[in-house]
Amino acid sequence: MKRIKFVEVRSELAAGTRGASLGVDAMKVASLDKASQFFTEYEAFRVADANEKLFEKNLFPWAKHIDGVYTVVERTQRAVAEARESGLPVVVLAGDHSTAGGTLLGLKAAHPDQRIGAIWIDAHADLHTPYTTPSGNMHGMPLAMVLTEDNLDNKRNEPKPETLAYWDKIKGLVNEGPKINGSDIVFVSVRDVEPEEQALMEKYNMRNITRDEVQQMGVAKVAEEALNRLADCDIIYVSFDVDSMDTSVSVGTGTPVPDGISDAEAKELNRLLVQNPKVICWEVVEVNPTLDTKNKMGEVAFDILESTVHAMESR
Repeated sequence: MKRIKFVEVRSELAAGTRGASLGVDAMKVASLDKASQFFTEYEAFRVADANEKLFEKNLFPWAKHIDGVYTVVERTQRAVAEARESGLPVVVLAGDHSTAGGTLLGLKAAHPDQRIGAIWIDAHADLHTPYTTPSGNMHGMPLAMVLTEDNLDNKRNEPKPETLAYWDKIKGLVNEGPKINGSDIVFVSVRDVEPEEQALMEKYNMRNITRDEVQQMGVAKVAEEALNRLADCDIIYVSFDVDSMDTSVSVGTGTPVPDGISDAEAKELNRLLVQNPKVICWEVVEVNPTLDTKNKMGEVAFDILESTVHAMESR
């Protein structure tokens, strides 16, 4: 087996549409269609999901199925922390983006005294909380989880005490207080942001490199700027949501947004980022083949996955 640990998380509890739990297997089907041996080369640990909660009545309108989300985030945290015990880089293949909170928590558990930087390639900032979410879908909350941020200054909802009890449990995983500094988050291609999230981006001085800047600067300069901005961090985590790409590409995902980066730009950006030895974890999320035809999104995501992992291997 090669020198990378894989973690698979097939949760879709936190998405607004059904089908993200099938995203990992959509990439595996794409590998078969390509006659690739990729998935025979890497050993993977599969995190148990809690998708059965979807068949139960949701009791938490401002943090849908947060009881199950808490369970999967905690399991993901343990799996990523255990994978890092080997000292090897970790690749996470996940469904909905809420479990990225668990990925970051796992990195913090494995590296409690190190400063973590995050490069968030996404159409969305994922900074909502139960107090600010317009939808209640928790795939919009993973960064707030690890910032332990409630954003009460921009409160719009009145979550139930039962919701807040689980929210506090998520925020309290690994240790009390923030697991990452807000200024150590760099966004790429974020373009669908609510005012409540924008307020946090300004509060923490978060950099968002827009699609237009990607085209003007070129991918190499974008990678350089993102990494330079995190130069003081000890380790770096890259989370790649396929909806960061333009809707001409990202059909098979739950929340597509126009005017994103191209698949070629996404492929090159991820490849360049993981060549930096500080990048110890890379993740791909939100492939949903039920919204697609002929598994096109799975094929694009697998192409990016294969290229990125080989770049990580060769450094």
